[in-house]
Amino acid sequence: MSSSERTAAKGKVILVGAGPGDPDLITVRGVAALRAADVVVHDSLASRDLLDLAPPGAERIDVGKRGHDPPTRPQPETNRLLIARAREGKTVVRLKGGDPFVFGRGGEEASACADAGVPFEVVPGVSSAVGALAYAGVPLTDRRHSASFAVVTGHKDPTRVSVETRWEALGSAVDTLVILMGMRSLEPIVARLLAGGRAPETPAAAVMNGTLPSQRVVEAPLGDIVARIRAAGLGAPAVVVVGDVVRLREKLAWFERRPLFGTRVLVTRPRQQAAEMVAALREAGAEAVVHPMLRLLPPEDPAPVDAALARLDAYDGLIFASVNAVRFFAERAAERGVDWTSGAADVFCVGPRTAEAARAEGLAVRGVPESRYDAEGLLAAIEKHFPPAGRRFLLPRTSEGRDELPTGLRVAGATVDCVSVYRSAPPDVDPELIRAPLVAGAIQALTFTSPLTVTNFSALLDAEARSAAARCWIASIGPVTAEALRREGLEPDVMPERAGAADLVAALAARVSEGRPKEKR
Repeated sequence: MSSSERTAAKGKVILVGAGPGDPDLITVRGVAALRAADVVVHDSLASRDLLDLAPPGAERIDVGKRGHDPPTRPQPETNRLLIARAREGKTVVRLKGGDPFVFGRGGEEASACADAGVPFEVVPGVSSAVGALAYAGVPLTDRRHSASFAVVTGHKDPTRVSVETRWEALGSAVDTLVILMGMRSLEPIVARLLAGGRAPETPAAAVMNGTLPSQRVVEAPLGDIVARIRAAGLGAPAVVVVGDVVRLREKLAWFERRPLFGTRVLVTRPRQQAAEMVAALREAGAEAVVHPMLRLLPPEDPAPVDAALARLDAYDGLIFASVNAVRFFAERAAERGVDWTSGAADVFCVGPRTAEAARAEGLAVRGVPESRYDAEGLLAAIEKHFPPAGRRFLLPRTSEGRDELPTGLRVAGATVDCVSVYRSAPPDVDPELIRAPLVAGAIQALTFTSPLTVTNFSALLDAEARSAAARCWIASIGPVTAEALRREGLEPDVMPERAGAADLVAALAARVSEGRPKEKR
């Protein structure tokens, strides 16, 4: 075997179905493939969340392919790209919307790999024919209405769609007919279905952006569906379904009943901390728009941290008031080669998420507040564990840290060493990316988790954008952040009882559910 053949044998292509849009619908095997990828070859509609699963150093290549739009790369060129990267000994994930073998050209790409002698694997995905309809409350089959279905592409050849597909026969051959990629050719398709004997009063629906918070659904009798779709302004990507199962949507449209469905929410939290809030927003039906309003960086002078690491045995207590403090302290300890998890100091954390991060590092957490996840609650947890008087505490924190906790401990007779393990910097963001969607009304809610996120956000606004921001629902994680908002002329509408990301989203959902539109002062 030649050296080139040995290299080729190490590489492979994995065709992964990404599902219809909601990144949570990818399979466990698909996630594992992405996390092991050297190269991700993806379509234009690929979710950022899924692309982020690949290692930071993985190559990401957009090959286009958005419905009827011309592809960025012709299919033969995409095939050659997959083969070439695999022959370099790389694991290549071909991330495709829906299922690779359901109108996704996965068969063509797999055949190209087989012909080239390149190993390949196929990871099925949730087709939009199933997923988009499920999120719209339309089952493919139901024994009361449908015992058969067909899934058909609407643009096998867009110039000859009515000739190449036997629409007249399909119209009466199955109970449920699903048409993918058919929006541009829908009028002649519907005409053929009617000509084939399908009744004009047959229930029909179109689902645009299925499984996403931007999902829109239009229902109408088959004879009127094209006109209704045009009037509503629906476009691709969309799934069209024809059949009596559409009647079930009135009862089964679960997704659109989520409390924040269709709401676009700005997340200003640092990207390292945004995952929990984004997940909670998605669960509530919202679309999270992540624009961190600050960046987290190591301290300019690491000497104080290094000195604290060198004398860990001198401390009775180690206090973490944020997940970031755990992360940056752990990273510096690793850089210095210090085993910081085996000391005698008792560990205290401000809340469950911080405690989870500390335990993940191998620490035994001794105290967490029972309800108030703030300085007052943390001080109470420490005092419940042991009297602070006469004891020495280390508090790794941000350089902008507040003094309530160390002051409270010192008043109780303790010695406290505060060391900066990270600092905040203004966001690296084009102001227009914030202003334009605000002014256009494309963002309906704003979330803030610290005074700095408020200050940096406000600095990006002009008068028009500031006025638009005031018309949004505004959620503050706590009273200090709420006061920062008021100083900027932005009155908060929502503040949870507990300072947690999930609690903030729950409070926002409850407030928005009380009624729309928001009444502004």
